[in-house]
Amino acid sequence: MKVTQIPFQKTGFFSKTMHDYLEKNENIKPFYNNFPDISGFHNQIEEKQKSYRLQSRLTLVNALKTQYKSFVTSEKTSENIELLKQQNTFTITTGHQLNLFTGPLYFLYKIISTINLSEELSEKFPEQNFIPIYWMATEDHDFDEINYFNFNGKKVQWNREDGGAVGRFSTEGLQDVFDVFSNHLGNSKNAQFLKDLFSEAYLKHTNLADATRFIANELFKEHGLVIIDGDDAGLKQLFNPYIKEELEKQISFLEVSKTIVELEKNYKIQVNPREINLFYLGNDFRERIIFEDNIYKVNNTSITFTKAEILEEVDKNPKAFSPNVIMRPLYQEVILPNLCYIGGGGEMAYWFELKAYFEKVNIPFPVLLLRNSVQIVSEKQATKLEKLNISFEELFLNQNELLSKKVIENSEIKTDFKEKIQFLQNQFSDLKEVAKKTDVSFINAVNAQERKQIKGLENLEKRLLIAEKRRQKDLVTRITILQNELLPNQSLEERQRNFSEYYLEYGTFFTSVLKSSLKPLLLDFTIITL
Repeated sequence: MKVTQIPFQKTGFFSKTMHDYLEKNENIKPFYNNFPDISGFHNQIEEKQKSYRLQSRLTLVNALKTQYKSFVTSEKTSENIELLKQQNTFTITTGHQLNLFTGPLYFLYKIISTINLSEELSEKFPEQNFIPIYWMATEDHDFDEINYFNFNGKKVQWNREDGGAVGRFSTEGLQDVFDVFSNHLGNSKNAQFLKDLFSEAYLKHTNLADATRFIANELFKEHGLVIIDGDDAGLKQLFNPYIKEELEKQISFLEVSKTIVELEKNYKIQVNPREINLFYLGNDFRERIIFEDNIYKVNNTSITFTKAEILEEVDKNPKAFSPNVIMRPLYQEVILPNLCYIGGGGEMAYWFELKAYFEKVNIPFPVLLLRNSVQIVSEKQATKLEKLNISFEELFLNQNELLSKKVIENSEIKTDFKEKIQFLQNQFSDLKEVAKKTDVSFINAVNAQERKQIKGLENLEKRLLIAEKRRQKDLVTRITILQNELLPNQSLEERQRNFSEYYLEYGTFFTSVLKSSLKPLLLDFTIITL
């Protein structure tokens, strides 16, 4: 096994927003609080310790114990839940949708990043406790995003009617999915583990939230991972004051809108706020709350409330109020003694919109950490890369760019068109000096001729490259096949593959390698050669 780190910026798969954040660019500094380094965490501990109440800790622990009641909990996880009662205990949190059988590979990377950061901070700050948290996105309603996973290039999909919060979905119908998936696995020891994990999760639990908790618990309980479901009446009661404030004053819309005006001067906006950033949650629906004509209406239903009625409903039925993408981060930070949120580039981008909102409601804005990203390369693939003289950084080039680069390097024809174009520009530079002494028509003629000749050279370069690619067809084919293996659909494999592909081959060795290799605070992309 070999571990290589390269800058995220060298992969070409991360946005300008992420590049600027990692480089601490001045343009993005107003939109985050403490940076993810040891100094930043020291400051964050002080901020959170002052604001998080003991009563919130007790409510959190009681909710977690209830949620874990029917699960086999490891000693480490049980200890971590108890530690949450103590004022010197803090959480490191990641969140993820309830994807079928964990969905894309990066589900593992998120959680292992969270566990490893908790352990690293425990070493740096021995007087504090740090608990890794996986926040299940049980209240999401985008079923089409989570109802499948890819296995060996094939989609394993769960078909059922959509509607309501996904965590409440019945697992009925997943026997058929299991039958299809298990037929792909074979009968090895690792295959049997995957079959048991799937069947125990989905065929012995009645809803998607419990099934997902079972899987995450089985994979990570020995590391003390604590899994939380926000769709909980006790936890939502802690959030009631912010729900009421949102309904009455629409603070999130006002503050986030102001932030967006500044943020979009340099960066792409990830999400836009609504006037009220709450859903009303029923057994089979999750619909926006809209304020019209002095009445609160639940979109696409006949449910309506007066102001007094909806505020009373918040107290009587807290589980009915579900924060959207704008308010969910605040919910998390209100109910957890949290220091850091670990997420992907898209998640980080919408968190940057929220800092002023957090300041307005007087809740500490957490440290934001880009999760570890990983590329797995087999020893056989690494040997092929070496023979083709492709570095890890070159591997992530656009395929056409990579092929052009390697064909030129391998060509017997050593013609530098850039040099010829530069020579041509120098020649025309002299002509332009002469043209300045004449009239405008001659200057325009010189400029036009320069553009024409440079264009001609560029076309010749393209034609030469096409000819060389034909001549070096074997090289082009080998590079194309190899890059497609490593980057399916010209995308990072972590967004395409499911962990089961690697577990089937490597078993627990795969997860142990990830655990030992991922270094969250390095802020680099990780390549693991197995």
